[in-house]
Amino acid sequence: MGLLDDKVVLVNGGSQGVGAAIARAAVREGALVAVTGRRPEPGEALVAELAAAGGKAMFVRADLADAEQAKSSVTQVVAAYGRVDCLVNSAGLTSRGTLLDTTPELFDQHIAINLKAPFFAMQAAVADMVGRKAPGTVVNIITSSAHGGQPFLAPYVAAKAGLIGLTRNAAHAHRFDRVRINGLNIGWTATEGEDTTQKTFHGAGDDWREQAAARLPMGKLGQPDEIADFVVFLLSERSGVVTGSVIDWDQNVFGGLD
Repeated sequence: MGLLDDKVVLVNGGSQGVGAAIARAAVREGALVAVTGRRPEPGEALVAELAAAGGKAMFVRADLADAEQAKSSVTQVVAAYGRVDCLVNSAGLTSRGTLLDTTPELFDQHIAINLKAPFFAMQAAVADMVGRKAPGTVVNIITSSAHGGQPFLAPYVAAKAGLIGLTRNAAHAHRFDRVRINGLNIGWTATEGEDTTQKTFHGAGDDWREQAAARLPMGKLGQPDEIADFVVFLLSERSGVVTGSVIDWDQNVFGGLD
């Protein structure tokens, strides 16, 4: 449909999982895409895949736990493509910790990746948009666990709940700059990272996806390509004037009780 024709889209944390799916969907809709990641192998492999399909993409190596590298991810794309029209913050750390066993170091890691990195990436991207007096869009990938979450996700929930507040604050601050900023609270999703998490922290077997799907209302986990299509819609002009919205993209109804 060409929803993102000639738009420059930066997907932070875009070398695998939901971020990679968003990059593929953005290219399919006509965007010039940049993806970031710590490891060059998956990032460069994705860029090669997108180029082979006729798209234009670049990989930026960045450790988003470093605020300066989060900002640099934007400035490097501006240097290469001339601007950033759309930013997606999809990087996430999901390592486990409860209120009682989370160390200050683990807490700081979650804040750095799940809150500080989006803050400073948005700072740089919105500065570019405002400086050019051009409209732009941002989508923050958050989590339905930000409503409260499981006990073993205490630092993750704390950081992601902060990202909800940041999303709304920034959207309010820049609505007259025509910069729209929205968030997506995604539920349990089938990604490479989730596979590693389930096996590392929960002793899951290779069939954990099938077992999990059988317990879920829709009979399946969230799918990265479906999330990606929704993100592209939010990035595009077809989502109209919507800003400051944090949307639950999940099959559980929060607040509903059986």
